[in-house]
Amino acid sequence: MQVDFYQLSRDPVPATAALLTGKVLAAGERLLVVADDPAVLEAISTALWEADPASFLANGMAGGAHDARQPVLLSDRMEPANGARYLLLADGRWRDPGDDFTRAMLLFDEATVTAARATWKALGDRAGLERRYFRQEGGRWVKVA
Repeated sequence: MQVDFYQLSRDPVPATAALLTGKVLAAGERLLVVADDPAVLEAISTALWEADPASFLANGMAGGAHDARQPVLLSDRMEPANGARYLLLADGRWRDPGDDFTRAMLLFDEATVTAARATWKALGDRAGLERRYFRQEGGRWVKVA
């Protein structure tokens, strides 16, 4: 599994989530976005619907009748009812994805940086796991580890 850490500085969670979602969908994958706070999920949903019209980012909140059809499912649970193999943890809190996902992305900011560092360290010894770390420099995302 690949785990990508994204340290937010300039862009807020909804904008970063929209950027990453566009890349996931362009790769032909489905995505589960997880956060505990319903307001965070709603802000992400709005950002996805209002993203660049050329990259339609359809999404839905988990618990609906059509969860399995959603390319992007937003939830407070780690249950990929849409068959997603990609996971976006939008609230800076790591949750072990188990075997359900091939890629996990953790968004974190100054308030959750200590927990992200601890997660980075804890995942360092896991066999079959590749970690990557990105941060914003000059408005671009740069891989630094």
